[in-house]
Amino acid sequence: MKQNKSTLIDDEAKADPSDLMRQFQTGNGGLSQAEADKRLEKYGPNTIRQGKRQSELIVFLANFTSLMAILLWVSGVIAMFAGMLELGIAIWAVNVINGCFSYWQQHAAQKATDSLKKMLPAYVKVRREGQSRQIKVEQLVPGDIFDIQAGDSIPADARVFNAANLEVDESSLTGESVPVEKLDAYQHGDGEFAQRNIVFAGTICTSGTATALALATGMDTEFGRIATLTESQKKTVYPLERELNHLTRQLTIIAIMIGIAFFLLAIFFVKYPVTKSFIFALGMIVAFIPEGLLPTVTLSLAQGTQRMAKKHALLKNLSSVETLGQTTVICSDKTGTLTQNQMTINHLWLPSQAYDVTGTGYVNNGQIQLNGHQIDPATQPDLEKLLINATINNDTEVTEGKAGEKSKILGTPTEAGLVILSRKAGLDAAAERKRFPRLKELPFDSGRKLMSVITKTSDGMLVINTKGALGSELKICDRILDNGHIRPLTADDKSKILQVNEDYSKQGLRTLAFSYRVVDGDDPLSHQSLESCTIESAEQHMVFIGLAMMSDPPRPEIFDTVRNCQRANIRIIMVTGDSPTTAKSIATKIGITSDKVRVISGVELDKMSDAELQEAVKGEVIFARVAPEHKFRIVSMCQKNGDVVASTGDGVNDAPALKRADIGIAMGVTGTDVAKDAADMILTDDNFASIVSAIEEGRTVYSNLQKFLLYILTSNVPEAAPSVIFLLTRGLVPLPLTVMQILTVDLGTDLLPALGLGTEKAEPGIMDQPPRPLNSHLLNRSIIWKAFGWYGLIASAISTFAYFFVNHVNGWPQVPLAGSGLVYAEATTITLAAIVFSQIAAAMNCRTQISSVFSIGLFSNHRILLGILVEVVLVALLMYVPFLQGVFNTGPLNGSEWLFLCCIPVPIFLVEELRKYVVRQIKHHQTKAAD
Repeated sequence: MKQNKSTLIDDEAKADPSDLMRQFQTGNGGLSQAEADKRLEKYGPNTIRQGKRQSELIVFLANFTSLMAILLWVSGVIAMFAGMLELGIAIWAVNVINGCFSYWQQHAAQKATDSLKKMLPAYVKVRREGQSRQIKVEQLVPGDIFDIQAGDSIPADARVFNAANLEVDESSLTGESVPVEKLDAYQHGDGEFAQRNIVFAGTICTSGTATALALATGMDTEFGRIATLTESQKKTVYPLERELNHLTRQLTIIAIMIGIAFFLLAIFFVKYPVTKSFIFALGMIVAFIPEGLLPTVTLSLAQGTQRMAKKHALLKNLSSVETLGQTTVICSDKTGTLTQNQMTINHLWLPSQAYDVTGTGYVNNGQIQLNGHQIDPATQPDLEKLLINATINNDTEVTEGKAGEKSKILGTPTEAGLVILSRKAGLDAAAERKRFPRLKELPFDSGRKLMSVITKTSDGMLVINTKGALGSELKICDRILDNGHIRPLTADDKSKILQVNEDYSKQGLRTLAFSYRVVDGDDPLSHQSLESCTIESAEQHMVFIGLAMMSDPPRPEIFDTVRNCQRANIRIIMVTGDSPTTAKSIATKIGITSDKVRVISGVELDKMSDAELQEAVKGEVIFARVAPEHKFRIVSMCQKNGDVVASTGDGVNDAPALKRADIGIAMGVTGTDVAKDAADMILTDDNFASIVSAIEEGRTVYSNLQKFLLYILTSNVPEAAPSVIFLLTRGLVPLPLTVMQILTVDLGTDLLPALGLGTEKAEPGIMDQPPRPLNSHLLNRSIIWKAFGWYGLIASAISTFAYFFVNHVNGWPQVPLAGSGLVYAEATTITLAAIVFSQIAAAMNCRTQISSVFSIGLFSNHRILLGILVEVVLVALLMYVPFLQGVFNTGPLNGSEWLFLCCIPVPIFLVEELRKYVVRQIKHHQTKAAD
């Protein structure tokens, strides 16, 4: 006996039932319990094994071992070594708090999504030793005979026997929204998983019954094969993590180079002792390390995740927010993501009239809109005949869901669409079925592709109502209902009907045809009993009524979402298991592509080399009838082109691609647990529009990090300027700013306003820009110029002026500059305070890059306002608290000096507003000239 592999499925589907039974050493009575126990020990339990996860301790410690975190640990050691124990402990505290917060965010998200492998049913009814038994699904083994009925999840890959009206929803594997009919006999349709007499683990029986022989269980099923492929993929490092590592290396090199330079200059230029020079250099290194970067990044990402959670998007990793902001391509499946995953009737065609049925969704609004107008079907007999047929020749029930929930379907989506159509027309299904009681049903089968019911009218007449495939209907119809009159069905009529069907098919619509026949006294059937009535005697000489066209409609919000993606220069590539015609129709309808789009099928894709596929995904393309490996390969080729890829999905078949993508996005409502586990983000309302909101959040996070970086680098220039003056004057000018005061700015006054910048809302026009290039960096030329050549120089000039001004008031240059005492303390204090008040203006200026701060609200960011208040209070405490005066070498300032400080932010802010205005005017004229 052999376990099932994907290459053997077709052989086992073709095998004779008796041969297959012998192969699996079983029979109609099933396995013996002893044999079942042996096989359970051999093949293991029927479960999908989870990949190995890191221990919670390792996951926890990982939050403290990033390059930036390591740099902060080292910074703390340096501060302690320099004799600044309090600052060293403070730096470590920042690291500990940030790491704990990051771990808590990850743990909470993981807990919310840790429900992998719940698709298999808890119990299954099997035959053991000739008796029917209910066992736990984990105990099912290859060779077991088990029962299937409507509502069951299929527990294993299995060969079907004794199928009666069996239909299975395979959308979790194939992406196809319409249930697939399953048969006893072998048939092979299009694409993978297309054997009609094979059912697959993880799919759902929507109607009918059958018995089945388990061919494969657990990880040997197709479900397990995909799970294995998913687990084998290692998640790539998020772009933000790579960028932060790059930035950390940059800043580390800059800080060390500055420290070495200051160390050498202090020794050879100023003739400082080696020990004092070393401590001086260490202080400068610590000063140039952005201690607030890591908590700011975490807070910015956390704020983004919280805003996204309110918009029904759950992020499992904080860095996912920023990755979306860099996304250039979204590989999206169709069913349930771009569409609603519900069949909706949107056109009706009768020989006398064509109707455009408006309105979508499972909604009972008690009316039908035809061609934009409310119609009473009772006034149009042809239409009423079709609607009654659709209502009584129907086995599906649709129950109204609770507020905010979809209606629930017990049956097939196609029949559910007919039920809703009848409701919209104002028909009461229960009343109609009572008015036309069903006497006999001739169930649907794939051979004739029809379903009929025989009903009785109030006057005792028998009526046969039939629905099914158009080709099958035309074979049994010899008459046609035309504007209330029955006439012969001519060759021209058939030609016209077929042309209508072709026209609708080009729009990606599925067609269902309807016919009926009244059994009068001249009808041979009137002389037979219902028991002797056969399909052949009933389904003949029918009257053709018309056609109902249906589709899985696009989500209402998808149209705006697609336009927003295009505005942001983000391409959407549809990757679906549905047919090429349907895929192209939906894609062009919602605006993803033009009608000239290239449609590549799974069969064609198999023949393409990687180079050919890599070139194909650069253009306007759709992929249809694809297998799990196909979507995975498509994502990979997009990444090879340099794209940052977000991949959406809801089925088991989507999981490998979700894991491979830069960011995987799973549907929370319709998505399988396997897809959710593989994804980075889960849309809890399955709303595709939430992706665009996440992209905006991601861009905002990155922009905020650049604002933060600009802000902290701005303070580094006036912090370094006093030391440069000290060195250039060979120590004649005492240090205008002490090392402790420098670190006070970095870890004290700068931190809260910087964190406030990390929570700034999106700047106007952020979604009108293309995604940032992969080779772009947080620390770019624009930031360097603004920090060192604009904001920094202004703050340096003001703080240096303040230092010399205080000394001038106290007698300089007649009196030499003091290196200690009250005058020195006052001079260093006003230098420190001038930097802080310059940073107040910088905090406000950094809130926007080009737009005026007034356009987003001068006082709209309360965290920045709080941070400004705190830093002013902190400076005041340093000035007036005796203990702090001794630690930080500060002294009190008088009223005129405070007035000077309060005047600093206003001109700096207004000058920057003027610069932004000039930049906006230049850009406006450039855009106007280009147009």
